[in-house]
Amino acid sequence: MTMRHVYIALVVVFTGIVLLFMFQNLATATVSLFTASITLPVSVLVLLTYVLGMLTGGFVLALVRAGVQRAQSTPPR
Repeated sequence: MTMRHVYIALVVVFTGIVLLFMFQNLATATVSLFTASITLPVSVLVLLTYVLGMLTGGFVLALVRAGVQRAQSTPPR
């Protein structure tokens, strides 16, 4: 068994777990912010929260990397 087979097996297992989670969490939840509100299944809200966390985490990481590179490239006085 090669590493590729292991990777494919892990992707299949992870996908199965995600699908199982989605089907077990079909109840709806309402999220409100000021006057706007949205009602979605819990699994969709969890997925959206995860994606939003990835985007904001990636943005913060990019800012930190840029700051470190800028600090390393400026000559000392």
